[in-house]
Amino acid sequence: GKVPASNILASAPSDKNLAAWRELGCRTTHCNLEVVHGSTLVFLATKPHILPGVLEEIRPAVGSHHIVVSLVAGITIQTLQRLLPPWTKVLRIMPNLPCVVQAGAMVFSRGSNAGDEEAALLKSLLSSCGLCEEVPESYIDIHTGLSGSGVAYVYLFAEALAEGAVKMGMPGALASRIAAQTLLGAAKMLLETGEHPAKLRGDVCTPGGTTIYALHQLEKGALRATVMDAVEAATNRACDMAKD
Repeated sequence: GKVPASNILASAPSDKNLAAWRELGCRTTHCNLEVVHGSTLVFLATKPHILPGVLEEIRPAVGSHHIVVSLVAGITIQTLQRLLPPWTKVLRIMPNLPCVVQAGAMVFSRGSNAGDEEAALLKSLLSSCGLCEEVPESYIDIHTGLSGSGVAYVYLFAEALAEGAVKMGMPGALASRIAAQTLLGAAKMLLETGEHPAKLRGDVCTPGGTTIYALHQLEKGALRATVMDAVEAATNRACDMAKD
């Protein structure tokens, strides 16, 4: 809701990729140069192996007034600045899937030519898609392991919660809805209270009650250590992709 759809120009090789943009009322083209010529703020959202060719194509048209924002995994700010004109204002952002329902978690970093004004503009625009924080670039790969990939960990946990209820006799569709609402409510309490997760977890436990019995089983299954290992593995893979 921050920018009229008619002010957005999207480019992609095929009409298939542009159909959703047209349905939203955005203008579309098959020419990347047309986007650069007609825009001040340019988002790059390609597969990593495609990006160098796109940058080579648009480089002659990038001026000092342009702000170039990359969503491309594994491509560093240093690489972006090397492949674009030396004056280019470059920022790098890493979103996650829930951005599509305005509940995403995004982090971004700025290049040497991007100042407070550009950072504020990007944060203002993307705050409509969820949480948006400026961080050192070294945190971006960690964010990928924590939040980009982390969405899948949560889906796996939600699936397991629902299947546990199904095992005990609850219909699957109802169990899935309750599991999803449970995750949503727990996350909202974390954000709105600012309490440490351990504090809120302790608030749910009563002596000899159901929760502490359940938590004992999760601890025996090494849930915390396994999730920490998952974040580490995804972060390391993101670092390896950057090296590739």
